[in-house]
Amino acid sequence: MELLAIVGRCLVVYVAVLFLLRLGGRRELGQLTPFDLVLILLVANAVQNAMVGANVTLLGGLVAAATLILANMVIARTRLRSTLVRGLVEGDPILLVHDGQFIQSHLRLAGVTQAEVETALREHGEDPGDGLRDVKMAVLEPDGSISVVPTTAKVQRTGVKIPGRRAQPKRRRGRKAP
Repeated sequence: MELLAIVGRCLVVYVAVLFLLRLGGRRELGQLTPFDLVLILLVANAVQNAMVGANVTLLGGLVAAATLILANMVIARTRLRSTLVRGLVEGDPILLVHDGQFIQSHLRLAGVTQAEVETALREHGEDPGDGLRDVKMAVLEPDGSISVVPTTAKVQRTGVKIPGRRAQPKRRRGRKAP
């Protein structure tokens, strides 16, 4: 019964920490600042006792670890099948620059500075010193990366087919479908 209590506490802590980290914003793993790393280590230490309680045995630790790994696997698989779960866990892309203009309200929403966007522009080969006139869009992706689309980019359709989706032919007015 004590091991089931560990499983329950681990699941509650997993969901709570996932929610709190989701509220904290987005960063790519490679972009973690020392502050982010310290925060993650302190959160891990803070929730350890909440998960295993008084049980400091090897078995208690293994049950906690297995529960966290299993919960993560379930969430990862569920988000592939459910747009609701994907939206809750990952979030949606946020448009930061549109047609050469920063969208200030979106920058605030995302917790991103203009300097961070300009850094991403330089990484993509765009020169923010020339202004943003050569940038059609800059988007903060759910994984924390910033995608940049220059104004010179051509709009292209991909050949990727999304499973379960069928292209619907456009119907013209005044004509009956065959």
